[in-house]
Amino acid sequence: MLVGWGGNNGSTLTAALEANRRQLQWRKRSGTQKANWFGSITQASTVLLGSDEEGKDVYVPMKDLLPMVNPDDIVIDGWDISSMNIGDAMRRAQVLDIELQDQLYNQLNTLKPRPSIYDPDFIAANQSERVDNIINGTKYEQFEKICQDIRDFKRQNNLDTIVVLWTANTERFCDVKPGLNTTMQELEASLKANKAEISPSTVFAIASINEGCTYINGSPQNTFVPGLIELAEHKGVFIAGDDFKSGQTKLKSVLVDFLVGAGIKPVSIVSYNHLGNNDGKNLSAPQQFRSKEISKSNVVDD
Repeated sequence: MLVGWGGNNGSTLTAALEANRRQLQWRKRSGTQKANWFGSITQASTVLLGSDEEGKDVYVPMKDLLPMVNPDDIVIDGWDISSMNIGDAMRRAQVLDIELQDQLYNQLNTLKPRPSIYDPDFIAANQSERVDNIINGTKYEQFEKICQDIRDFKRQNNLDTIVVLWTANTERFCDVKPGLNTTMQELEASLKANKAEISPSTVFAIASINEGCTYINGSPQNTFVPGLIELAEHKGVFIAGDDFKSGQTKLKSVLVDFLVGAGIKPVSIVSYNHLGNNDGKNLSAPQQFRSKEISKSNVVDD
């Protein structure tokens, strides 16, 4: 289940799963393209297993080493503060080739995100133009609704396991202080007391842990406050992540390692969001950019 399902990440992932499930083909300028898993760490990468009798390295697909779910069996659902269906979200994202979009649209436009949590204090003001699909009520009432959504989705689709992934807007950092969220008990009390500094991403994480679902944080805000980590450990639920590392960050990691290894120390790295997507729009606000800045600065730490 994706928080921020209607964004570029969520709509593209949903489209990619459907394209591979149906083994779609489409025409490009360079010829016919078939759906494949190139770029997928689990489905396309290999791992060095050892050596054969002649001493040559033997590599095997990662997916053959561990019991992994077949991507065709993954069912996607999620939440978004925008009610736009996933088909229109895919077109708005402008990531996939037009002919592929046309083949997927009739399927994806039937998928609509569940209402999500909107707190204008945590994301940039410029996101308000998208907001038309929200969960009202107190933070505890929002928590209860998320829990119910997870239970309903699991029951309706007869699922074994649910993973909740935050792929929504970057939030500002929330306060961490005694009496608010430094222990499990403080966090639960603050949630029930509707404390303003309990962020939407933390509410989603608490709900996921409550339902025994792995929670992955794909944005750089401090969702995992000390009280949440204690709650996850107490419940025995896996939580992970403090930002995706799938594009510029991955490239920078490789380049910085090469440069430092060559005796060249970078003093500045400048990025340009030439796609002009909504992530960049949200990060134009200083508080949200600060969250990203803290996370990404680790890439160049020596």
